[in-house]
Amino acid sequence: MINLKTFEVWFITGSQHLYGEETLKLVAEHSQHIAEGLNSAGQIPVTVVYKPVVKTPEEIYSTLLAANTAENCIGIITWMHTFSPAKMWVRGLNILQKPMLHLHTQYNRDIPWSSIDMDFMNLNQSAHGDREFGFMVSRLRKNRKVVVGHWQDEEVLGQINAWSRAAAGWHDWQGAKFARFGDNMRYVAVTEGDKVEAEVKFGYSVNTYGVGDLVKVINEISEAEIDQLVTEYETLYTMDASLKKGGDKHSSVYEAARIELGLRKFLVDGGFKGFTDTFEDLHGMVQLPGIAAQRLMADGFGFAGEGDWKTAALVRACKVMGAGLEGGNAFMEDYTYHFDPNNSLVLGSHMLEIDASLSNGKASLEVHPLGIGGKADPARLVFNVAAGPAFNASLVDMGNRFRLIVNEVEAVEPVEDLPKLPVARVLWKPLPDMKTGCAAWIYAGGAHHTVYSQNLTAEHMHDFAEMAGLEFIRIGKDTTIPHLLNELRWNDNYYRTA
Repeated sequence: MINLKTFEVWFITGSQHLYGEETLKLVAEHSQHIAEGLNSAGQIPVTVVYKPVVKTPEEIYSTLLAANTAENCIGIITWMHTFSPAKMWVRGLNILQKPMLHLHTQYNRDIPWSSIDMDFMNLNQSAHGDREFGFMVSRLRKNRKVVVGHWQDEEVLGQINAWSRAAAGWHDWQGAKFARFGDNMRYVAVTEGDKVEAEVKFGYSVNTYGVGDLVKVINEISEAEIDQLVTEYETLYTMDASLKKGGDKHSSVYEAARIELGLRKFLVDGGFKGFTDTFEDLHGMVQLPGIAAQRLMADGFGFAGEGDWKTAALVRACKVMGAGLEGGNAFMEDYTYHFDPNNSLVLGSHMLEIDASLSNGKASLEVHPLGIGGKADPARLVFNVAAGPAFNASLVDMGNRFRLIVNEVEAVEPVEDLPKLPVARVLWKPLPDMKTGCAAWIYAGGAHHTVYSQNLTAEHMHDFAEMAGLEFIRIGKDTTIPHLLNELRWNDNYYRTA
C-alpha cells in the first residue's frame, strides 16, 4: 500500500533580523503553530514539518539545499510572516529542485480592530511580505502554486491537499523504473515517444525486457503458490463452478494465477513501479495477462497495454496521488460510442486490463475467448464501473514537449445490461457535451489510452503538470472549440520560443 504520511512537506517561514528578538520569537511560535495545524488537518495526507524561521541568505540557502537532498521531502511550503527582503532568497531559489507552494496567509484571521497598533503591524506583514517574495519567484521564472487565504480555511486546506498529492506523485517518478515487455504495437503512433527525453524531464526510466526473461520467472512459480492464489481468487470474486478446481475451465484460472505470480515477482525483484506489454509479443506465455494486470494495478503498479509506457507511468503517478481516497485510478480506453442525441455516451473498456478498484460491486472472474493475440482463453475480472464524476487523462509526446490533456466526465450507470460483453466497462458523458468534448480531445491530440480517475480532479493534474513542466490542457464544462483552438495555437508559439 502507498502511505503518503511517509512523505514530508517542509514549512519554511521567511523573516529578517530587523524586527528584534521578541518579534522573531513570535514569528517562530506562530509558524510552528501553523505547521502543526496543517500537519494535523485531515485534508492533508502528507507530514508537514516545521523548519526554523530563515532570516539570512545563508539560512535560506542551507535550508533549501537540505530540502533538495532529504529523501522523504517532496516539497516546501513558504510563507513570509514579516517582510523578508527577496534578494536574500535568490541563491536558495536558484538551487531549489523540489516543488514549492507559496502560502499567502497570516496567523490571525481577523484584524483586531480595537487593539491593533504598530507592533501588531510589524509582526503581521504577510500582505506585503509575500508580494516581495512573489516578485522574486516570478522574476526567476520558478514554477509554484500560490494559495491565498487563512490557513484554517477549508478551501485553502483543499488546495494544499491537491498540491501535496501532486508533489507525492512527482516525487514517486524520480528514479522510478518501468518495464516494457516487447515493443510498441506495430505502426501505432500515439503510444510512441522519446524515452530519453522522458527520463531527462520526468526522472523515470523505461527499458525493454525480453518476454523470455519473464516467462522463465513465470515457469519457476511453485504449484503451492499457484494453489494459494487460486483460493484467494475464489474468496474475492464471483466464480462459476467451471472455473473452480475440477471444472473444465479451471486450467485457465490456474495459468492466470501462475502468470500473475511470475509477473509480480519480476516487478518486485526488479524494483519496478509499473509495466507495459503487447499482445503481439508474448511468446512462451499461455494466455494474455488479464487478471494479472488488473490485480497489479489494484496494488499500485502502473500499467498500460500495447507498449504505452507513458500511460503506464501516468497510471502509477495517479495511484500515488489518489492513495487513501475513495475510488480508483486505472488504465482505460475510449472504445465505442452511443450516439443517441438525447443521451450520448462513451463506452470505455479494454480487452482485459481495467483495474477492479473502479468497480461498483464484487467483480466476476470469467474466462472467455479473445479474438486477438492468438493465445488461450484468458481469465479476467468483469464488472461495471461506478457512476460519478471522473476524468480521463492522456500524456502525449508533441515532438518538442509533452502535453497532458484532461477531460472531465460524468460516469453513469449502464442504460441496459451488457450480457455478451465479458470485460470491465464504464459509460460516461464527456464535458461539456459529447460533440465538444470529443472534438476538443481530438484537436488536442489526446490518445485513445488514458488514465481514468474517480478520486482526483483537474486541480491535482494541473498542479502535477506545473511540477513536471508539462503543457496542460483541460477540457471541462466551460470549454468551447474556438477558445481551445486559440489556446493550442498560443501554446505552440510559446513552446517554439521558450
